[in-house]
Amino acid sequence: MPDAQPMTMPRSDTHARRGLPLRVGTRGSPLARVQTRMFIGLLAKFCPVLAPGFNNDEVFQEHIIRTTGDAIQDRALAEIGGKGLFSKEIHEALADRRIDFAVHSLKDLETELPPGIVLACTLRREDARDALILGPAAAASDPTEAFAMLPAKAVIGTTSLRRQAQLLHARPDLSITLMRGNVQTRIAKVMAGDCAASLLAVAGLRRLNIDTPYVPIDPEAMVPSACQGIVGVTVRAEDVTLRQLLSGIEDPEARAVSTAERALLAALDGSCRTPIGGHARLLPDGRLHLTGLVARPDGSFLLKRSLHGLPTDSEQLGTALGDELRADSPRDIFA
Repeated sequence: MPDAQPMTMPRSDTHARRGLPLRVGTRGSPLARVQTRMFIGLLAKFCPVLAPGFNNDEVFQEHIIRTTGDAIQDRALAEIGGKGLFSKEIHEALADRRIDFAVHSLKDLETELPPGIVLACTLRREDARDALILGPAAAASDPTEAFAMLPAKAVIGTTSLRRQAQLLHARPDLSITLMRGNVQTRIAKVMAGDCAASLLAVAGLRRLNIDTPYVPIDPEAMVPSACQGIVGVTVRAEDVTLRQLLSGIEDPEARAVSTAERALLAALDGSCRTPIGGHARLLPDGRLHLTGLVARPDGSFLLKRSLHGLPTDSEQLGTALGDELRADSPRDIFA
């Protein structure tokens, strides 16, 4: 994202229209809090006249909101109810005017937002790859072949059907065990020997500055979750002032790739039990390259396709690839 030029807004207009503090809704995980602070820092830098003489804590107030996905930790996400598990309660607070902004890991945001709520801003993407976290019993041997580094018949901890399907497709000898919890909790379980390895997003490790060895996996070998590594900010559609403000910290590349990936998801419209991956990137010649994946959870079926086109056509590209994957997949995949 190019450096945004600070926005000038009269102090009287800011106070009259918005009041202080501006309330920012977020989940309570360490990663969510870090991402929220990152957003606040960007917005304060872009618009320093929001409240001259005040510090960020006086201008912006964090509201920690416990979501359904956070509350239930003993079951796989696929078992507790589909889309919006990490955003439903946050958007209820936004609709009820208890908060002014909502900050999300965009991969957790449903493709169809509640009425009156819009995705106003996408921030620069961090590394979108998945990271293989190896336990003491799975010493790294060949970092160029991530799946080959796992011992025969190893037990891998993950809650992601997308990761499970791709692992089992590549290595059907592996076993999968449920592993929920935040990033630090999952790493601790791997290091304690609860499983041989796990998979986490590189973006989360980097944003949390976690110093643990990991092996990044090429996104064509392990297709990431759509919008992995991107932070999205939602607001009320009617709040034109905040929407204009947020446009100043929007990252155009993140908007283009996330639009393609979210359109892919919308076209596939899979259930919460459908492993789906999507990853878009800009090529050196300026075109947008999109890879999509659908699979069965047990890895017995996996279909991966790619398309490329102009970034300005990102939504159409995502829809076209989603339609192609759906047409060429068995009907039961989307049941």
